[in-house]
Amino acid sequence: MNLTVLGAGAWGTALAISIGARHATRLWARDAAQAERMRGERRNERYLPGVALPPELQIDDDFDAAVTHARDGLIVIATPMSGLAATLARLPADAPGVLWLCKGFQEGTGALGHEIARSVCPGARVGVLSGPSFAIEVARGQPTALVAASADAALCEEAVAALHGDSLRVYTSSDPIGVEVGGAVKNVLAIATGIADGMQLGLNARAALITRGLAEMTRLGLALGAQAETFMGLSGLGDLVLTATGDLSRNRKVGLLLAQGKPLAQILRELGHVAEGVYSAAMVRQRAGVHGVEMPIAQAVVEVLDGRITPRQAVEQLMGREARPEH
Repeated sequence: MNLTVLGAGAWGTALAISIGARHATRLWARDAAQAERMRGERRNERYLPGVALPPELQIDDDFDAAVTHARDGLIVIATPMSGLAATLARLPADAPGVLWLCKGFQEGTGALGHEIARSVCPGARVGVLSGPSFAIEVARGQPTALVAASADAALCEEAVAALHGDSLRVYTSSDPIGVEVGGAVKNVLAIATGIADGMQLGLNARAALITRGLAEMTRLGLALGAQAETFMGLSGLGDLVLTATGDLSRNRKVGLLLAQGKPLAQILRELGHVAEGVYSAAMVRQRAGVHGVEMPIAQAVVEVLDGRITPRQAVEQLMGREARPEH
């Protein structure tokens, strides 16, 4: 099977490494200079330092050539959420099945990936690949489980055939809405958990935040048309636990640094990678507001990111809420 990964950041490179020895794979880099370095060094030192690229993996900076390579296979888009619409728009009308890896709500519109695709390329065969996954562990071949979700069952099976391997297990789902909501909201909740851990509030507080955050995620997902059971799976609970507690989590790192009193602009400069939760938080609140969904943890994160309240005030705000039934 011919596969093309569009986007040579950490996650795109990691997936290309995972499948590059098993399938004819091309990894497209937007920056021609970066592509040239990767071809020469056989590494992506900027995003995955120290990890070798398989000799079979081809690095390309020609978008059209990379897409043509996968005409009878599968295309995986590995751009940030901000680049999804533009990348989809560049694909030809006869493009093969397309999956994206990005997690979040589009800044400004609040659209999820499937909503963007419906607007940009309504006839395309599309889906999302998500789940608890740090790129460096995928690149190293450490065991990882993901879920491919699409309304197109055949596309999900193609994803399994292309990606499932010894160290990468791929499940399927017919609920792309739920998978995308889980992937987007968990980033916001990871910021909240990072704040709590940075303030040394303890393990009880962390457990409470994750559990009540999962309830918020589920409420929003159901309002948008998702299936409840999706949020107890890999892209819901699984990704939330990983991103909220894992030391490799960029969104958790943002929360930890906010708790130290660092300004957000400085944190983002020093981070060097995209932390989608920062850009998705306001969109989560916006979508929740439209549907009348209460999300107090997400709301508190938005207010901290905007500088309207301090992390300490956010904790006081959440702990001061009236008692109510859990369900």
